[in-house]
Amino acid sequence: MSNHTLIIAEAGVNHNGDINRALELVHAAAESGADIVKFQTFKAELLVTPLATTAEYQNKNLNLGPDSSQYEMLKKLEISFENHHILIELCRKLKIGFLSTAFDFSSLDFLISLKLGLWKIPSGEITNLPYLEKIARLNQKTLVSTGMCDLNEVQEAFTVLTQNGLDRDNIVVLHCNTDYPTDMKDVHLNAMVAMGQTFGTSYGYSDHTLGLEVPVAAVALGASVIEKHFTLSRKLEGPDHAASLEPGELNQMVRSIRYIELALGRSEKRATESEKKNRQVARKSIIALTDIKKGEKLSEANLTTRRPGHGTSPMRWYDVIGQVASQDYAAGDLL
Repeated sequence: MSNHTLIIAEAGVNHNGDINRALELVHAAAESGADIVKFQTFKAELLVTPLATTAEYQNKNLNLGPDSSQYEMLKKLEISFENHHILIELCRKLKIGFLSTAFDFSSLDFLISLKLGLWKIPSGEITNLPYLEKIARLNQKTLVSTGMCDLNEVQEAFTVLTQNGLDRDNIVVLHCNTDYPTDMKDVHLNAMVAMGQTFGTSYGYSDHTLGLEVPVAAVALGASVIEKHFTLSRKLEGPDHAASLEPGELNQMVRSIRYIELALGRSEKRATESEKKNRQVARKSIIALTDIKKGEKLSEANLTTRRPGHGTSPMRWYDVIGQVASQDYAAGDLL
């Protein structure tokens, strides 16, 4: 019996371009019990044009104007290729998996060279056909985030991936809402389950809500992967800190998910060893309602059911009714 959910602690860009803070995030993720800590790999000049503006939530979190430069924001959030090796070494030491999402082809080539064996296609790249083709040809376990998508767009991406060599068994489709933070009315966890059924794949959830409830609920609904942003402090300046968990909350989320995994258990309904001992205490037996003499007919007038349960089961009620008492019974005696 195995219900282990892959929990990805999404550090993302919450290091603010500082390798020391990134290392602190690895420590926090490892201490939480998460399986993987994930970053984002990109070169700002290869990711955006000078005309690209920041998103509304980024403007709000960073106190930026509506026409602020996305390039200038992202340039401050890069991690150098060299520093990736430092992060990976710490992950090995702390026994937590390392993962990063590539946002441009140079970064994708670099991550391929690291031989990570696991890929995350971010929501913003799901309509990037050449990007999808390149990852598909690797035919390795791939998490496909579907934020901002309609089902037909997910289907188009799925077709590109499978037609270019990615086996269906290697795909995990991640339900996601790309707003930071996501309002509860926009979560739609039922869509996560429906996508898994539609594509015949494992499914999971990349969460941007505040709090812990939704990712835990997603696990209860069958999510095999949970991804959640975390930060050292929501008070830090940066685009994603405000919608992230702090370390203590991340720890609590991981614990809650592990409890839910235990609670999900097996599919077969049967009594557990822990509850079998309570059968006689909680169940009832057929007992004499009144004094009954030997040879007297047993009927609804002189029988009833009460605890404990180590006598004749009430499920045999109609087998007993109409029989003749083989001995004397005092009121309250078990048959």
